[in-house]
Amino acid sequence: MNQRNYQRELDSILDRIPRGEKRLFLHSCCAPCSSYVLEYLSAYFQITVFYFNPNISPDGEYRHRLAEQKRLIERYNREGRRYPILVQEGDYAPQRFFDMAGGLEDCPEGGERCENCFRLRLEETARQALAAGADYFATTLSISPLKNAPLLNRIGEEMASTYGVPWLPSDFKKKNGYKRSVELSAEYGLYRQDYCGCIYSKAERARHKDNRDKRENSL
Repeated sequence: MNQRNYQRELDSILDRIPRGEKRLFLHSCCAPCSSYVLEYLSAYFQITVFYFNPNISPDGEYRHRLAEQKRLIERYNREGRRYPILVQEGDYAPQRFFDMAGGLEDCPEGGERCENCFRLRLEETARQALAAGADYFATTLSISPLKNAPLLNRIGEEMASTYGVPWLPSDFKKKNGYKRSVELSAEYGLYRQDYCGCIYSKAERARHKDNRDKRENSL
């Protein structure tokens, strides 16, 4: 079976839609990941960024990332993007994430816990996109080299079927999207976190760092 090319599917949609007439409800995980996506898609859509990430801990980390997201959007809008970008903050309810993660605490990054976290965030995005009357919904998550784009697109398509809002396919790491996000993060001085967001990813990141330091010190 040929692997789907989500970037090609996205390009096909962008070629067909009238610019500026469609509304996109875009889930964002953080400002750095959204930087390239907003630069890219704001030429085509009226975008509402939906910041819904109950996985992020602790509260101070969540607030810091949210403030960076808002700061980036304010900068983009001041620069005169063709279509202004709006932002909508979802409920910060970390207990929803912990309830979902129950029994999966020891799963490695990228495993079942992460899949359920994607599902939690994309379902809420689809629900809010329907309430907002959006023409499409999407997520910035596929820009990360560490995220499974086929899985994200499969979940997005399932939610589109459930809620009736079309899913915008993506693999934003393509076309040097991740590289561009790093460049934009440097240009705007964005805070680039070193773990995905949840306490489990933070602990795994710390273990990897500790192991690396031990190897380097043993040389």
